[in-house]
Amino acid sequence: MLIKVGNFDCTEVWDGVFYKKLSNYPQITDWEIRTIIEFIEYENQYGRECTIECEDHDLLERITEKIKEKETYRKTPRPKLLTECTACPYRKGCVTEYVCHTTSMDHAIKIFQCGKLLSALNARNVPAEQLMSEKRNAANDPADYFEYIMFAWGNCQAGDRLVMERALGRFPDEKDLSVNFEPGVRFYFKYEELIRHPNATFDGVLPVKVKDEVVLNDWVHRIIIPMKVKSQIEDLIPSSLRERVIFVENDCKDIWDWSEKVYGIIERDP
Repeated sequence: MLIKVGNFDCTEVWDGVFYKKLSNYPQITDWEIRTIIEFIEYENQYGRECTIECEDHDLLERITEKIKEKETYRKTPRPKLLTECTACPYRKGCVTEYVCHTTSMDHAIKIFQCGKLLSALNARNVPAEQLMSEKRNAANDPADYFEYIMFAWGNCQAGDRLVMERALGRFPDEKDLSVNFEPGVRFYFKYEELIRHPNATFDGVLPVKVKDEVVLNDWVHRIIIPMKVKSQIEDLIPSSLRERVIFVENDCKDIWDWSEKVYGIIERDP
C-alpha cells in the first residue's frame, strides 16, 4: 500500500493508496502520526507492506523518524475536533465523542431482526472475492475490509451519501443531496465505549471498525430513524431497543443540514 501525505480534500483509501490529509500541511500533529502508524500496522497484519510519499522532503523525514516511536504515539489522546476534513459547513471538522454506522431502511430492518450489525461478509454470506469484484467496490478494497463493520464520526454525512449512492447506482449529485435527499438509519455509539469492544480495530482511516458483528443491545447508544419510514419500521424494532430509538423529521435543506440536526439531537440526549 502506498501512503501519500499531503493537502488533499480529505483522508481516504482509494485503489491501493492511502491519501492522508493533514489539518495544517506541512505541519503534522501527534494524532495524525498515530493514524499513520495504525494504518501501517493494520496493513502489515494482512501482509501488505507500506511506503510513504510526500512532496515536502522535510516533512517526509519527520514522519519517518516519528513513526519509529510507535509506543509514544499510540498513547496520543484523540482531539475533541478533527479538522483534517473541513467540508462540514457547521462544525468545520469531525466531532469525536460519538461514531455512527448508517444504512438503508431495508438493511436496518434486517439488523433489527438479527439484533446485530454485521460485516458485509457475514451479512451477505458470499465469498470475499465476490464482494471485491462487485461494482459497489469502486475503491478496489481488499478482501479483509469486508470482514469489518465500519464507523464514521457522528456528525459526518459520508454514511448517508453512501446509502444514496447505492440506492441510485451512481454518485449522487447536488440535487440528490438536497431537494431529493432521503436520509438513512443511523446507529450511534459512544466512541470511548465502542473502542472497548473485543473486536475493535484501528486502521488509521476510520475512527474505529469492528470485526464480524456488534450486538446492539450491548453497545448501541441511540438509533436515529427518519420519521418518513416510522410506520414501516416501528413494529419491527425489538422491545429492548425502543427506548434508544429517536424518530426525526427530515425538514432539512440538504445532507449537511440533516447531519447537523441529528448530531445536535445526540448531543442533547446523552
